[in-house]
Amino acid sequence: MTTLLWATAIALLLMAFACLWRADAGPTIQDRLLAVNVAGTKTLVVLVLLATIAGHDFLIDVAIVLGLLNLIITLAATRFIESGRLSSESPTVRERPFGGEGSS
Repeated sequence: MTTLLWATAIALLLMAFACLWRADAGPTIQDRLLAVNVAGTKTLVVLVLLATIAGHDFLIDVAIVLGLLNLIITLAATRFIESGRLSSESPTVRERPFGGEGSS
């Protein structure tokens, strides 16, 4: 059973590297974002497989944190690609740091 898990982990790592190649060669930014997201998900599954093989429960916690970071980064990158900014507020003119408009 352990041999099957190792083979699966190695196959998933090879596919993750293929996704990273796709992220480098992707013609559009959406292709690149999707490839990085898939590579992150495959890495998460490899961590869970390694936790199962080695019997280290803390790797499950690391995989959960990696999955949450993957989600947050994907959402932030998608928002940035869509609107050009990360905040939901409309852009405003910056005020001068010391108040007045012509003061120096």
